[in-house]
Amino acid sequence: MPRNLFGRRPKPTAQKPAPVQTPNNPPAPAPAVPQTKAHQEQLIAAAVAGASEPTTLTRRQTSDGLVAEMAVKIHPVVVQSLDMSKAADLSRDELAVQLQSFLDSEDSIASDLTPLDRRRVVQRLVDDIKGLGPLEPLFNDPQISDILVNGLKSVYVERRGRLEQVDVRFRDEQHLLNIAQRIAGWVGRRIDEASPMVDARLPDGSRVNIIIPPLAIDGATFSIRRFVARGISLTELAERNAFTPAMSRLLQICAKARLNILISGGTGAGKTTFLNALSREISNTERLVTIEDSAELQLQQPHVVRLETRTKSVEGTGEVTIRDLLINALRMRPDRIIVGEVRGGEANEMLQAMNTGHPGSMCTIHANNPRDALMRLENMLMLTSGDLPLSAMRRQIVSAVDLVVQLARLRSGHRCVTSITDVVGMEGDVVTTEEMWRRLPGEEHTFENTGRQPSWMASVDAAGLRAELLEVLQMGNARNVEAAA
Repeated sequence: MPRNLFGRRPKPTAQKPAPVQTPNNPPAPAPAVPQTKAHQEQLIAAAVAGASEPTTLTRRQTSDGLVAEMAVKIHPVVVQSLDMSKAADLSRDELAVQLQSFLDSEDSIASDLTPLDRRRVVQRLVDDIKGLGPLEPLFNDPQISDILVNGLKSVYVERRGRLEQVDVRFRDEQHLLNIAQRIAGWVGRRIDEASPMVDARLPDGSRVNIIIPPLAIDGATFSIRRFVARGISLTELAERNAFTPAMSRLLQICAKARLNILISGGTGAGKTTFLNALSREISNTERLVTIEDSAELQLQQPHVVRLETRTKSVEGTGEVTIRDLLINALRMRPDRIIVGEVRGGEANEMLQAMNTGHPGSMCTIHANNPRDALMRLENMLMLTSGDLPLSAMRRQIVSAVDLVVQLARLRSGHRCVTSITDVVGMEGDVVTTEEMWRRLPGEEHTFENTGRQPSWMASVDAAGLRAELLEVLQMGNARNVEAAA
């Protein structure tokens, strides 16, 4: 058993002397104590389920709210008694053993709780001391993709694309702030009045943004995007009705033919998930360099170099941007460069990489449709190359980008591809595009394709995939898939 964190062992229960039996003092009737451990567990289960057992366990039955209230009362006592320097070296299970022993002691404030409720209180205390407090159960739910904390008494989660409010409460503002500081500490950041914003990646890969008062008026606000541990493929996305099997085959061909692909969509449209799936079609023989603000990509290839930006220090120095990493990546002999998101001056370096010996590169961008995505690239180029003629900027974009894949999150919460667009070329000073596949409006997931050959057939021929591509393009002008569950 680990060393005692509370500086003492729980006091043993004193044995009372047996009363002397006399004619005027008959023996007291034996209490109704269960004779076996199995019987005890049955009575506990019955009490929790609301069964009418003739024991005190039924009267001690506690709801989740009461357990939470007891955890709040016990927490200050535990913190005052606990040796935090020793607790930091213990695992969650070892700390739970120590807390259970403390609550089982004779003088514990939890002496009136049932054994089951004590275990539930212990779990809450462990979550508070070693984890994320009341947010810990949400992290353990695989169906939750986003956790949104809007102050002290407002917590929402996203399940299957839909937001719903959950009954999660914090003790007070300080409790909420402590959790925010713990999250920031995990990633080597600080959050306080002098530095009230943090944007970082948790140890499990989840992305978190925290903003606290005085900037957040209603209290500390968290936005946590959960990390999906298991990578997903294009085939699996097609099975989930994100697009049709024919579109999946087309995208596989595009990745193998080393086309430069721009993935466009709004916030929460599934761009990173799609980029992860698309990257699985890249050959294992290629050297890949990924560049992200917060590392979320899960490339399965053996030869991958992962780069991540760095924010300014407290002194205002040491910042490393995506543009800095892109410039450096060009000297690292990559076959392909994959950028998590292009949002500023790095667009110039990204397009240069696509144009100068790094075909098959991919990146994401925030835009509502393919045409807007190309316009955003154009605007980013203006920020860094304002003296370059507009026609030259557009020709650089057309030369670099082969395909734009548009994603969207529908009102139902379903995420899908809404358009696959070929960047054809220039007509005068206008960029010309042609939509190869698009999703038709309506609740049913219906897609149609033009069946026309794209402008990048030369790249497909070089990869020896012409016959396969022509087969995909001739799979009918319309293809229906069942609506998502």
